[in-house]
Amino acid sequence: MIELYDTTLRDGAQFQGINLSVTDKLAITQKLDQLGIHYIEGGWPGSNPTDAEFFQRVKSLELTQSVIVAFGSTRKANVRVEEDSNIRALVEAGTPVVTLVGKSWDLHVEEILDTSLEENLSMVFDSISYLTEKGIKVFFDAEHYFDGFKANQGYAQQVVDVAAKAGAACIILCDTNGGSLPIHISEIFSKTAADVRVPLGIHTHNDSDTAVAGAIAAIELGASQVQGTINGYGERCGNANLV
Repeated sequence: MIELYDTTLRDGAQFQGINLSVTDKLAITQKLDQLGIHYIEGGWPGSNPTDAEFFQRVKSLELTQSVIVAFGSTRKANVRVEEDSNIRALVEAGTPVVTLVGKSWDLHVEEILDTSLEENLSMVFDSISYLTEKGIKVFFDAEHYFDGFKANQGYAQQVVDVAAKAGAACIILCDTNGGSLPIHISEIFSKTAADVRVPLGIHTHNDSDTAVAGAIAAIELGASQVQGTINGYGERCGNANLV
């Protein structure tokens, strides 16, 4: 079965002109549940009061088909995982599933996080294992995976391997800047899947106008989860359109 994972309430909300209130997000959640979406990413509870309030109020909804997911990042560099404010907010959100985003492009590890490649691997492992030990199912978004694979295949795959060993239930390969064409996605997804024993998913952006085509390419190679948004709303040129 291919799982549909909707990120309209987070990625979609970054689309120009969209500003969702908590009431808006709750109403959209109910509609997505009626559509039969498997997972609904509610937002980032550690980033703003609106999302924190959403996760408290969504508990009162009687959803029949969808599971609510909280989104956040791996622990900060050189911070104990149990002391990281973002990780604490994810636990406090009380969702059965959490999606963690982590760096898989060595350039971003060293230039944006300003930390070592080894510390980033520890950040991924510590964050996933900490949440899974609390009984939370964890999906891992390997950010900029396709760019990272092109630049340093060994390191990108090492990040995925660490996420798998830490207990991630699904690892989502992300074309975060939308620059990979379907042929690139097929090649890299295939090579990655050959070495990973956990389910893989796909997350594409539409900067090259091929987000849906890229997602389909991954599905044909066995992707078990597809992340996208309603109407393709999302940052810059948008995400893969789930409808």
